[in-house]
Amino acid sequence: MEPEDDLGVVDAELVDDGHLPATTIQPRPMSAPVVDRHTILYPGQGLPTEADQPTYTERDLYVSEQTAERLENQSAPKNTSANYASQRNKFAAWCVDEGRVCRPCTTATYVEYVVHLIELGRSPNAINTAMSAIRTWMPEDQKPGTRQARGILNEYKKTWAKRMAVRKAPPITDELLRAMVATCDLRTIAGRRDRCMLLLGRGALNRRIELADLSIADVAVDDDFVTLHIRSSKTDQEAKGEHTDIPAEDDPLLDPVAAVRDWLTALHHLGVREGAFFRALTSRGTLQNRAVAKERGDYVTGDAINDWVRSRAHKAGAKNWQQITAHGLRRGGAQAIAEAGGDPTKQGRWKPGSAVVKREYLDRAQSRAENPWLKVQAKRREKLM
Repeated sequence: MEPEDDLGVVDAELVDDGHLPATTIQPRPMSAPVVDRHTILYPGQGLPTEADQPTYTERDLYVSEQTAERLENQSAPKNTSANYASQRNKFAAWCVDEGRVCRPCTTATYVEYVVHLIELGRSPNAINTAMSAIRTWMPEDQKPGTRQARGILNEYKKTWAKRMAVRKAPPITDELLRAMVATCDLRTIAGRRDRCMLLLGRGALNRRIELADLSIADVAVDDDFVTLHIRSSKTDQEAKGEHTDIPAEDDPLLDPVAAVRDWLTALHHLGVREGAFFRALTSRGTLQNRAVAKERGDYVTGDAINDWVRSRAHKAGAKNWQQITAHGLRRGGAQAIAEAGGDPTKQGRWKPGSAVVKREYLDRAQSRAENPWLKVQAKRREKLM
């Protein structure tokens, strides 16, 4: 009979201590460190590992319907959005032709496309816009590198500057403005509209899209000033809004207060009391049917503003009328303010300290005022007296 202590013994395998079965080893998995070249550790801190990272669920990824709607509706200015969409479509078509992946694209594809645009003779500004449109189209963590493309573009800018003369819309001077306004027959609806457009564009140093976007509610008029509320602009992408005041003029022809009142009266007779301030008209002076203008509705485009300005320049007999645009109102007004010793920055809603204003208007006005030939002329006049 076996001893009582042996009753609990079961069949077992005898092994040497140094050769335990593999099934008995369950090593604990080590969490891999999660570091990159941006990791900063304080003294005493351990390496962060995968175990320290949060575990995301669908709850962390989905947004509500309200948020989704706002995300869909957020956009850059309409002109910028349309341009970006066009640039991305062109890039995608080029990638198809070249047998390349367009999204997300590689840095090599990005650089190759920049060279392609250079070979087509595109302007540096146009290429820069295309680069921005393409890069912002890529997923956040898969954007192409820009160093090589920027380097190539910078070199191209040097040759472009030598090859192409800088083309700028000529400024609309006081003399030309007077001639253009004089062509506006105030017995007609179009004449009242165009006089108002010219004087507001000049007085507020408006960009053409700022004029096109004006609503009736954005225009306030009293005896001494016209006040425009510019809801958004190139330097106000967050649409905080800015007010610009235009003082009345003694000359009835150039008085913005009278021009705004005349145009508001014309709108009232057309049955318009709200909505777009500047309206497209038929040759008979009635409102154009804007049913097909789905994007802008009753609001005209910046191109329409340009056409009105150019038409008035042509009627005024300007020799270079083909080159004149609405930007000439902005340039001419800023130039006049600077030459009178003022600073057009705030009136034209440029960024404070704008290099463009300093270079194009303030420095140029000072340079002209200090031109040595003016002293020669002054001395000549003294001798004649």
